[in-house]
Amino acid sequence: MPLGDNQRVNKKAMKLQSISSRCTRLLPGALLALAACKGPPPPAPAAAPVAVAAAQRKTMPELLDAVGTVEAINSVAVKSLVDGQLLESRVKDGDAVEVGQLLFKIDPRPAQAALAQAQAALAKDEAARDLAKAQVDRYRPIAAKGYISADQMQQTLTTWEAALASVKVDQANVASAKLTLSYTDIHAPLAGRVGRILVQPGNLVKANDVNALLVINQLAPIFVSFAVPGAYVERVRTAQTKGSLNVRAQGDALKTAQDGELAFVDNAIDPATNTVKLRARFANAEEALWPGQFVNISLTLGSDANAVVVPEAAVKAGPNGSYVFVVKQDQRAELRPVTPERTVADETMISKGLDGGEAVIIDGHSRVVDGGPVKVVDASAAPAK
Repeated sequence: MPLGDNQRVNKKAMKLQSISSRCTRLLPGALLALAACKGPPPPAPAAAPVAVAAAQRKTMPELLDAVGTVEAINSVAVKSLVDGQLLESRVKDGDAVEVGQLLFKIDPRPAQAALAQAQAALAKDEAARDLAKAQVDRYRPIAAKGYISADQMQQTLTTWEAALASVKVDQANVASAKLTLSYTDIHAPLAGRVGRILVQPGNLVKANDVNALLVINQLAPIFVSFAVPGAYVERVRTAQTKGSLNVRAQGDALKTAQDGELAFVDNAIDPATNTVKLRARFANAEEALWPGQFVNISLTLGSDANAVVVPEAAVKAGPNGSYVFVVKQDQRAELRPVTPERTVADETMISKGLDGGEAVIIDGHSRVVDGGPVKVVDASAAPAK
């Protein structure tokens, strides 16, 4: 290679070395400037305040809810059995009555006169019977000796037997007259509560009139009728074989819930509504249930022992199904998919997803994210959802 070429190569190498030296001096300053432009790292997310409750293991009842109508077990329209004038009313509108209590008095004088007439006829025929008996006793010995004919003796016996029959007829008439007289006092056929008095004293009443004097409803015990879907018939009948089924009645008009038991399941499903009618019996000692009243009914079909139960507020619905937020030991939330079985009295039974004992979030869900930090606060102080 010529000498001139070597000089040119050396000059290029020296130039590249000079550029590299300057870049090396500038690099630390550029890195420092870049670091100054990035700024401080973002702060960690704040812990979301939440209220929690423990997932418990307890017995969870299986309930069937319906709307029921209260019905009187017995309802009697009280009517007169005799014609006459109504003299007295011994009850007032809405009174409670006992069995056999006197309700009304009808003028007894016509019945008393009929009784006296029947008694007089009885006395007359009893005298005729005694006379016929005396004749039979007198003629029987002489008939045996042949002093009177057999035909005459037979006539005497026939007269006596006819007198006996007449006395029996009169006795029946006297009993009938006494019964009619007893109908002038009208007594309560059952214990219950009367409605409005429909006929006032002074009016004439007729036997078995269309209009009743009053209506008595039996209130204790009492029925509540309700209907459930026909698909539950077999479940209800199976539960009945294990014992009596508890039925609870609740409503805005009831101060406290009333407990009774299932008394009747209809023998057919109504094809128009696909429901079957049921009836529950309640003691109703305090008359809390009233005929015609609507109440909410809960029929207990059974129960699941040792079930995992959480407050209903803990279970939320998401795009992939139901879930709960579980607060872990490190105070972070974990989104846990669950399978809810049923909800009773603001508590939900979980069949899959929880083992019991976990702390689940019941309030403050809107600020909770899966894996995010949380701060447990008192339920009464937790923020609204």
